[in-house]
Amino acid sequence: MAVHSIRRVIGIGGVPAGENPRAFAWERRLHPVMIAIAMASMVSLYCTEFSGEPELRRAGRMIEWGIFLAFSTELLWMLHLCSRQLRYLAYNWMDVLIVLCSGLALAGAETEWVALARLLRLATVALLLTRASKSVRSLFTPGGLPYVFGFATIAFLVAGAGFYWLEPTVHSYADGLWLAFVTGATVGYGDFVPTTPASRVFAALIVMVGFGMFSLVTASIAAFFIGEDEKLLRREMHRDIRHLKSDVEHLISDEEAQMRRELHADIRRLREEVAELRRELKRQGTIRSTE
Repeated sequence: MAVHSIRRVIGIGGVPAGENPRAFAWERRLHPVMIAIAMASMVSLYCTEFSGEPELRRAGRMIEWGIFLAFSTELLWMLHLCSRQLRYLAYNWMDVLIVLCSGLALAGAETEWVALARLLRLATVALLLTRASKSVRSLFTPGGLPYVFGFATIAFLVAGAGFYWLEPTVHSYADGLWLAFVTGATVGYGDFVPTTPASRVFAALIVMVGFGMFSLVTASIAAFFIGEDEKLLRREMHRDIRHLKSDVEHLISDEEAQMRRELHADIRRLREEVAELRRELKRQGTIRSTE
């Protein structure tokens, strides 16, 4: 319940409980698609803000339009499926902000509000990454640690290639990988530093990724030990329940045996009384016939 409450507060609550089953089905279908679209926002940010090639800038603008149209369509469709639209908006207010920020960024990109459009574009990317982060809730489990390490390894390998491409002071992939690690771990030895605007923005993204990855690793390790304690507690509870069940079965079997013995004794006594009564009746009948 606490996890669902936190998700509602930060605007990624999903379909509220008690809604139309079709809304839940469509949410599951659209979830991986919207994650892919959200991750494409980093590509659009680089193409529109840090690329000097007109073709890449146009491609970035097309990706931004695609993000705006995709999230607008998703929001309208989910509102159509839900019977309580205001409650859905309250649970998913971050989607409204994503649509609003992306739309304003597109509207101000070619006007005098270029600086505001850039700020809104950065805000949109942050919102989209936050929206995509709800898919990692399954990693906060004892079995999620290998997936966290795997994702972190892939992320840092890609980040190393990114620094090797963007940072002119990095002359090898190994140096780019080292810069990616010290950036993501927020160590900052100072032997390599981002010097260009593109590499600095990329470093900021890697810092956020690094914070997220190390937090997930810490949470997964904690969940592992907590899960082990819970397993031990469950085993002890099961053992106690088995002992209690065995004691109850023995008690029931002893009482049942005692009741059977008493019943058999009562039956024998009744039979003896019936036999005595028959003999008495027979004697009385014999006496009357003699008289």
